Amino acid sequence: MTAPEENRTTRRRAPVMSPERRREMIIQTAIPLIAEYGAAVTTAKIARAAGIGEGTIFRVFADKDELLQACVSEALSPEHAVRELDAIDVSQPLPDRLAEAAEALQAHLSRMGAILGSLGHRGGKHPGTVRGAGRDDSTARIRAALAELLEPDKAGLRRPPEQIAALFFGLLFTQPRTEDEPDLTPQELVEVFLHGALSGSAE
Repeated sequence: MTAPEENRTTRRRAPVMSPERRREMIIQTAIPLIAEYGAAVTTAKIARAAGIGEGTIFRVFADKDELLQACVSEALSPEHAVRELDAIDVSQPLPDRLAEAAEALQAHLSRMGAILGSLGHRGGKHPGTVRGAGRDDSTARIRAALAELLEPDKAGLRRPPEQIAALFFGLLFTQPRTEDEPDLTPQELVEVFLHGALSGSAE
């Protein structure tokens, strides 16, 4: 067998990516670029970052607007946050569980804010919203996952786990920002949530 023939028979072609997997890969590549550049990001820049030709994008997306819509939907989806909450070890003490949950949900909210903020000043078609049934369903799924984390300590809670979960998620979503004070760390936020605003030395 000659060398060229041997190369042809031994060389393995890279596995072909399904359209669904390719869409997912492009979306994951595009999201941080959209957060940085907003709607001004080009499909050429996304393609370079993904290591593909620009034409490949248009084999799985009709146009740039469809790609932006898909990225907004992915950023707003609770799937990743719920998976992270479900993966938290419920045998840990409650403060540790909630600190992990706070970290995961702050990352989720930050991702949402970055995408929506970067596209918020765009004229014309706006790719996606956070209103309506989709938002309600997302919030309900996250609250349910939080309630599961609280369930082992149900007997010691002042209110049902579902209500405590709603309060905790609301605190994360509306944590006040001040110019001269840094944001609370997840651990600090959990401490205030569980023990209130008074220090241990206060009477």
